[in-house]
Amino acid sequence: MRLVAIVWRADISLLRRACEALQIDLVAWSREDLRERLDECLKSLERADFVLLHPSHEDAWSAVEVALEKIHVPAVAVGYDTSLWSLSNVKPEVVATANAYFVKGGYENVLNMLKFLVSEILGASGEKWAYEPPKEEKWQGFYHPDAESVFGSIEDYLSWYATRSQGSKGQKRAASDVRVERKPRVGILFYRTYFLNEDLEVVDALIREFERQGFAVISAFCTGMGDKEAGAKTSGEVIEEFVGKVDALVNLQPVFLATVEGAVSVLKKLDVPVFHPVLLYYKTVKEWREDPHGLSAAEVGWSVAMPEFEGLIEPLVVGACDEAEKSKHVPVDERVRKIVRRVKKWVELRKKPKAERRVAFILHNKPCASVEATVGSASHLDALESVARILKRMRDEGYAVENPPENGKALIDEIMRRKAISEFRWTTVEEIVKKGGALALVSREEYEEWFNRLDEEVRKKVCEAWGEPPGNAMVFEGKLVVTGLKFGNAIVCVQPKRGCAGARCDGQVCKILHDPEVPPPHQYLATYKYLEENADVVVHVGTHGNLEFLPGKSVGLSERCFPDIAIGDLPHLYIYNSDNPPEGTIAKRRSYATLVDHMQAVLTESGLYGELKELEDAIAEYRKVKGENKARESELRKQIISLLRKTRLFDEIKNELRRKVGERCGKVCENDEDFGEEEFDAVLDAIHKALSRIYDTQIPDGMHIFGEKVEGERKVNFIYAILRRDFRKALLRKCSAAEADEIAKRILRRFLSGEDGVEIAEMNAVLSGGEEILRLKEKCEEISARLDATDEMGALLHGLDAGYVEPGPSGLITKGKVEVLPTGRNFYSLDPFKIPTKAAWEVGKRLADALLRKYEEECGEIPENIAMYWMASDIMWADGEQLAQILYLIGVEPVWDASGRVHSFRIIPLEELKRPRIDVTVRVSGIIRDCFYNCIEFLDRAIRAVSALEEPPSLNFLRKHAEDAERAEGVKGAEGAGRAEGAEKYARIFSSKPGTYGSGVNLAVYASAWKTPKDLAEVFIVWNGYAYGENMFGEPAHKTLKSQLKTVSATFNKTTTDEYDMLGCCCYFSTHGGLTVAAREISGKNVIALYGDTRNEENVEVRTLADEIRRVVRTKLLNPKWIEGMKRHGYKGAGDISKRIGRVYGWEATTEEVDDWIFDEIARTFVLDDEMRAFFERENPWALEEIGRRLIEAHERGLWKASEDVLDALRGALLEVEGWMEEKMGVIEGEFQGSSIDVVTKEEVEAWKKKYEEVLHE
Repeated sequence: MRLVAIVWRADISLLRRACEALQIDLVAWSREDLRERLDECLKSLERADFVLLHPSHEDAWSAVEVALEKIHVPAVAVGYDTSLWSLSNVKPEVVATANAYFVKGGYENVLNMLKFLVSEILGASGEKWAYEPPKEEKWQGFYHPDAESVFGSIEDYLSWYATRSQGSKGQKRAASDVRVERKPRVGILFYRTYFLNEDLEVVDALIREFERQGFAVISAFCTGMGDKEAGAKTSGEVIEEFVGKVDALVNLQPVFLATVEGAVSVLKKLDVPVFHPVLLYYKTVKEWREDPHGLSAAEVGWSVAMPEFEGLIEPLVVGACDEAEKSKHVPVDERVRKIVRRVKKWVELRKKPKAERRVAFILHNKPCASVEATVGSASHLDALESVARILKRMRDEGYAVENPPENGKALIDEIMRRKAISEFRWTTVEEIVKKGGALALVSREEYEEWFNRLDEEVRKKVCEAWGEPPGNAMVFEGKLVVTGLKFGNAIVCVQPKRGCAGARCDGQVCKILHDPEVPPPHQYLATYKYLEENADVVVHVGTHGNLEFLPGKSVGLSERCFPDIAIGDLPHLYIYNSDNPPEGTIAKRRSYATLVDHMQAVLTESGLYGELKELEDAIAEYRKVKGENKARESELRKQIISLLRKTRLFDEIKNELRRKVGERCGKVCENDEDFGEEEFDAVLDAIHKALSRIYDTQIPDGMHIFGEKVEGERKVNFIYAILRRDFRKALLRKCSAAEADEIAKRILRRFLSGEDGVEIAEMNAVLSGGEEILRLKEKCEEISARLDATDEMGALLHGLDAGYVEPGPSGLITKGKVEVLPTGRNFYSLDPFKIPTKAAWEVGKRLADALLRKYEEECGEIPENIAMYWMASDIMWADGEQLAQILYLIGVEPVWDASGRVHSFRIIPLEELKRPRIDVTVRVSGIIRDCFYNCIEFLDRAIRAVSALEEPPSLNFLRKHAEDAERAEGVKGAEGAGRAEGAEKYARIFSSKPGTYGSGVNLAVYASAWKTPKDLAEVFIVWNGYAYGENMFGEPAHKTLKSQLKTVSATFNKTTTDEYDMLGCCCYFSTHGGLTVAAREISGKNVIALYGDTRNEENVEVRTLADEIRRVVRTKLLNPKWIEGMKRHGYKGAGDISKRIGRVYGWEATTEEVDDWIFDEIARTFVLDDEMRAFFERENPWALEEIGRRLIEAHERGLWKASEDVLDALRGALLEVEGWMEEKMGVIEGEFQGSSIDVVTKEEVEAWKKKYEEVLHE
């Protein structure tokens, strides 16, 4: 007798045991088998006498249903979802009884279920098949491996626990051990299934280790969702019994309740840290250790992403599948010890009085953009002022914080006075020690005592890169220098450099440029170890640092992963921008951070300034006098043309003019007399459109300060940034954009004042009526209430108390996500299987069409291959607009189920598509790779399906290029090893090597480690030549990447928000710019670079990269309004200005798309202006030195054709700045680089050259 079972892995163990007892031949398949070995599963059904199914809503089950209809074998479906019982083909009463056995669970019920089914559907009889009715098993209970049985109540369990002297398994207890009331208590919650299936090894291991570490343990199981009729409690109801009885909770269930709100409500009552160690469902310990990804995409979604919605933290892998049939779990002993130690540290923090707690704050910096100039780097946050305020608040709350700095300026002045930073261009380690910037000097012996306990492979990697301890980074007289300031029990440190060493920045010392997998130096590890021993909790301040991006697994880290090593057992809080879920998610998963998110910066209109404002005014006056005053009209025409030249707007509007008025538009900059009235009106329309694009861009009004309330006029601006589109839809029917903004803000002020009725008359004059007024008022009041409810400082202090930090959504408030407020929460991201959404699909189609139109306008033909930079922000901010765009370019449409999850795709026929299928070369971000791998797999499946279509190559460019590459024999052989047959031929998705981040080009640019564009192209190819897809995870595929780049027609990225732009991070020029320079070098063509804009989903645009650079430079970098906002934040603002200018240089280095006038204006605005130079001298001279040096380098490389007078003035200013630096340094020992620009390429560094050659020949 043969039973074929397609069930969940957890079902197999008891099923097999029961089948062996009954001598039934069992062929068991798991859901994973069904996905990966579908044909074999279906074939086995033909040889079955009966079939048992435990189905889900996955697509593969429809194939099972079809197969069963053909073979007519009795089949019974079991499970909690009654809608899936329809896969059964036997009597309903049989199905219902089988499910009663199954749901009640346990070995005896499984055994009797099989007896029942054999009797009822196969007609067997006799004593062997006599069955008992379903037996009641406990729905929930309190469990301990030493107890004879489970307990029905927590009181009974605690009574037993307190009085036991010897457990049922013979484990004796010391007298002191029974005094559990003196011990810290930890709760453990796990699934009833584990108990009934006797899958308890991991639970037992956790209980034993907690008890060994001095904890009393309360361990309970339940069903999760519960069943009121059956008497099964929900997880929430069981958790209620833990309230007031535990100091921490370890939850082994991915989801507590049916709703996030219900889970959060009960966990707020519990108010302790809730940990979520991961039990792997598909991998053995060996498989997990060997997998650079750590967890599969499905497990990330279920076991990591979903628990984050409920505020669960620290997803360490504590259990994996057994080697036999993967139906039970075995503990990962080292990880069990790790999670227990971490829980212990959190509980110790919770129990320690505030006056005794030691808190370490880590300020970030961007070493490549100047260590000295960028202390406190944090996206849209004044980290320095924030820390100063936090320290004072902590002192007021009873922490032993001594002499906290009065403000952020006092803090940074003290840091830089003592040089409590890393060595760099203007800082030597001797200076750091001499001026008191060292917190500690760690001897080699002290460090080795800890270092030698690390895994042998880890030690080998560190020593190969940096030498034997103490290495050559931050070493003074043989000791490792840990830098920082002490304020009593509070420490403030600047995060160490992680990829270079020495008081310089060049291609020789930048080891991470040579090898993206390079581990952090000894001093980096020593710093975090020092903090672990001298602090009770660490708080990283601002978005973002480098700890979470150290080499290691994507998620589910091991003891060989460097984020895991560095953070050690130290509780970790992270102040993070609520609008940046992509990188915040990495911090949660790879550095075990509990986030405390903060408000986004207040946005305001960019507005127009200087000659741009003059141009707008001249056009407005021209339109007023037109036809009324011919003399004034003629004068204004000349003025408009003159201003068009001065503002350099012509380059941005010339293509549009060419379409409207023909080739004669070129004369507009020389002579307007040949233009008729209609043609000049077209010129004015084009200018108006360009000015509107500038005016409509929103810019940050300075930065946020952690804990600061948004009040007064800033509150009006904040709310208007969210509601602007709603107001404008109503107002633009009757007035201009500027007038609409003014009226809307006036209305908002009245809404916020609470003067009911006062505003009605005015609003009725401009709005459509009472309903619209009421709707806008309700939205305004909701946002205002959410802003008022924000208590970021209180949330951080609660985190320092080791309380439960409430979870909340994340994303862009200005895209309508008001639920992101209030901030001060431990944010989560989204369901990765709902990407792209249906709304994003519509935007993506428009974006694809706009891209193709723009390319044809610029190049006169249709593109064959678009090289895309696909960032995680596309998923977390835009719900997958760019993914939808890519799918539509290749001619594929997602298919969604009723819940909105994407479960398959439809290939759009060519006759419906009405154009060729466009090939794509996708450079995907490391964050998508690590957090949303299901999206990569989905795209890869679509690409392969399209590549295999029997269509003419002229209409299917994916097929064309795959065949061309195959003929060139450049993608076979070694690159295909270990992958599905032919997979490498269709590789289109590339990224950095597993466990690494970034594209490398920014490092070469900042370190001046290049001479020609070819050097930068090579860096890009070496770093990013790893293929990803359904059957590939980081396979070396450099040849395939180069083959794809040969056919690239254009490169592309997009923006979806005003909060972030192409100058906001070096990753933009490094990756999109790197992709562009690589495509140009490999193809030998002048590949055009394009930029999409979906800030307004109803008006999707695509422009050239050069135009986008101009827009961003005009609206922010050169905008006096933006500059004044930065200046309010002193040192931090100066550093942010410097970083943005460095990125302008990065775009020019990689693409040469930056106009000379932009560099001219940067020089005049920031270096040659006396007032600005005085600001930099006072606040951050290192930032001005960085700006001046980059400008000089741009000129020396031929990237900027500057006039001699500007260059002379620039050199003079830079000499003056160098004088400031040397005066600040005083007389010091040790060599330092200063302003010297030292060009060192791989040709001068043998180890670097060798490494690149090895990679390129893999």
